[in-house]
Amino acid sequence: MSREWIVLLLSILLATLVWLLVNLSEEYSGTISVPVVAQCNIDGYGAESSNTVLVSARCRTEGFRLVREFSRRERKVVKVKFKKSDLRRTAPGEYCVIGGVKNSYVDQFFGEDAKVEAFITDTLRFIFPVENHKKVPVDVPLSVSCRSQYMQSGPFRVSPDSITIYGPQERLDGIEKVTTSRLLLSDLNSSQHGLLKLNPIKNLRMSADEVSYELPVSRYVELSATIPVEVLNAPAGHSLQVYPPTAQVYLRCAFPIGKDPLASFKLYVDWRDFSSSLSGRCAPRVLSKPAGVLEYRVEPEVFDCIEVR
Repeated sequence: MSREWIVLLLSILLATLVWLLVNLSEEYSGTISVPVVAQCNIDGYGAESSNTVLVSARCRTEGFRLVREFSRRERKVVKVKFKKSDLRRTAPGEYCVIGGVKNSYVDQFFGEDAKVEAFITDTLRFIFPVENHKKVPVDVPLSVSCRSQYMQSGPFRVSPDSITIYGPQERLDGIEKVTTSRLLLSDLNSSQHGLLKLNPIKNLRMSADEVSYELPVSRYVELSATIPVEVLNAPAGHSLQVYPPTAQVYLRCAFPIGKDPLASFKLYVDWRDFSSSLSGRCAPRVLSKPAGVLEYRVEPEVFDCIEVR
């Protein structure tokens, strides 16, 4: 073969290669199918579906991708994390992904380089196996201190306040709670919130790996006054004499103060407490705690009561 023919053949091969590279780098429409295993934390069930669903869609992507997809003999299984709210329960352990919900998971199904034009697979049906499980409370070791004139103004809250743990039944029987690392909050002058990691438990799976917390903190002012102690619920023909007849009260109120809380703060001794008491000594009750009162203290803490006929 002459040199001219060799050069010609090489030129044709090179031109063909360039043509293929240019054309395959363009976008085309074609069908892409991927086997999908669902992952989701569903109370009482395993973290992964026991079945695989083939998800197919007409996608627009580079020609290289389509050629690669058509030439594959085996497809790699894709594990997709679904939100619990996106799964519709159709039977015990059976959950479906229906309609437009699939659009939220396009990148996980087919990758970011593929644009879905239309799904061919309509409903994705996944089966989750039942697992041994137990619901336990979340415990947060907590230490709180506030700046002067500030205080905790409500309960410390954790969400979720309990989680589900999964594993062998003999391991579950020995677990009564899950904990977080110790939370130290000091010199506070505002409400706090954040996330806390749960301490993992060996050989057990948890339905969540973190919880959120909220701690309300308010600035306060302290008020005090001497107010009379009333008697309520005494039957007809009976009355009580309370000693001392007045109490010193101390109120911690959220700042700024609206209406004077002392004007509507009332203490009373309940006749039913007196009638069930052996000593005649009763702790006072608050008739109604005015809005804005964070905490109160009464001195003395108990009163001597004598029935007057």
